Amino acid sequence: MQDTTAITIRPWQLADFDAVKAILDDTFASTWQPQLTPEALQAYRESGEPVGYIDQMGTAFFVAEIGGEVVGMVHWEHDFVHALHVPTAHQRKGIARALMAFAEDGMRAAGVEVARLETDTFNESSQGFYTAHGYREAGRYPDLEWHSGFTTILYVKPLAP
Repeated sequence: MQDTTAITIRPWQLADFDAVKAILDDTFASTWQPQLTPEALQAYRESGEPVGYIDQMGTAFFVAEIGGEVVGMVHWEHDFVHALHVPTAHQRKGIARALMAFAEDGMRAAGVEVARLETDTFNESSQGFYTAHGYREAGRYPDLEWHSGFTTILYVKPLAP
């Protein structure tokens, strides 16, 4: 009998495109969309994201599966976590924790000593997650991506060998 609660993490495959797009759409709708100005929302819709992001960076993604279903994704380069997404229906199941640990292990294996990532001040859920997992605030600056007056928080975490 297959364990439908075990989380498996593996490299992204082209067949995961639609599942990852659905995850990014879900987290955009639940987290970002309510915060954006109408102009920023329109610009996002016209930008072709997240399709462009997946097209450009998908081969660097890792996905989490439970029972064969893609339930999360993570993307990092060198010392920076660019994306960590779990859809609303699968949150609070340890998926984000497993993906973050996987990314940190990958960074450690590459000789990275300090992991970095960003979130915005309105995203209190992600702030709580990152601080609970050992990340500490290292700076604040205007978020230039969304043009919605957001403030970005830079978090860092030393990665012990």
